[in-house]
Amino acid sequence: MPNKLIDLVNISKSFNHTMVLDDFNLYIRENEFLTLLGPSGCGKTTTLRIIGGFETPDAGHVIFRDEDITNLPPNKRPLNTVFQKYALFSHMTIAENIAFGLKIKKKSKSYINDKIKYALKLVNLEGYDNRRPDSLSGGQQQRIAIARAIVNEPKVLLLDEPLGALDLKLRQDMQYELIRLKNELGITFIYVTHDQEEALTMSDTIVVMNQGYIQQIGTPEDIYNEPENAFVADFIGDSNIIPGIMIEDRLVEILGARFPCVDTGFGHNKPVDVVIRPEDVDLVKPEEGTISGVVTHLIFKGVHYEMEVMANGFEWLVHSTDMVPVGTRVGISIVPFDIQIMNKPESEDEEAAGVNE
Repeated sequence: MPNKLIDLVNISKSFNHTMVLDDFNLYIRENEFLTLLGPSGCGKTTTLRIIGGFETPDAGHVIFRDEDITNLPPNKRPLNTVFQKYALFSHMTIAENIAFGLKIKKKSKSYINDKIKYALKLVNLEGYDNRRPDSLSGGQQQRIAIARAIVNEPKVLLLDEPLGALDLKLRQDMQYELIRLKNELGITFIYVTHDQEEALTMSDTIVVMNQGYIQQIGTPEDIYNEPENAFVADFIGDSNIIPGIMIEDRLVEILGARFPCVDTGFGHNKPVDVVIRPEDVDLVKPEEGTISGVVTHLIFKGVHYEMEVMANGFEWLVHSTDMVPVGTRVGISIVPFDIQIMNKPESEDEEAAGVNE
């Protein structure tokens, strides 16, 4: 397992008496692509700024390779930050922009020139040395901002929603570029986004946050397939989240019908939340389903059809490559493995904290 590189220990931070992070703990491994994912105001950017030295925590410590860097200014930390606003100097050429940090460090001219060539090649912008930032597209400017950070040879690259201003196609292209750069450079990436698809595409590890609390940490596959609570299930992709009763191990009652499942340890006749992904709902003949209903809506999404099925008083969201016309009576069948059972939070505070015994 890669070594622990950064350790955030008992971090608390508030702004104007509003607590943003409360006793927050997280560690980041060497050469990991870790994404902080969550809605606006969940504390992800504050976490990144504390790692970068742009904010000081009210309590707690930032440890980098066993050294406490909590009070070290940003320019003394072995990391670089790329913001959504590229902050390129418009009066400088691309080469001068990339060289800016190296000149401050008083590196030799030949060293700087070598680094500029290397960085431009790395971000596929060779020959752009003498262009000005305003002559570049948004995607090209973003790559220059990344090149400028890379030449400083940071151990960690912090990226704060860096692709937010780009259109969809460019954003997808840049996602693959970032994965390639991370693999080639062997540095640690800490990435902030509210875009679930971006997080699932690029990350080794995703940290889902809400209201200053970590809801779940895991691989993209874990987060998507095994959400630990309703917030994670709802935030990562589409979900059917339905109140249920855990009758006994491996048997759950949903909307008055009993479905076999694979979960155990919830007790007998216990209220639970049930999560079923839309792509895991199989539409069959009415008599073959555990329950039956009627298709009420149909949208073609390109890769699949998105349908809504009213069954047992619940509007089921269904994704399928097979089209079933509106008004058709259908059965709903679900493989036991595709039914995720979660404890119901008992209070709003417990829900925010992501408590899941």
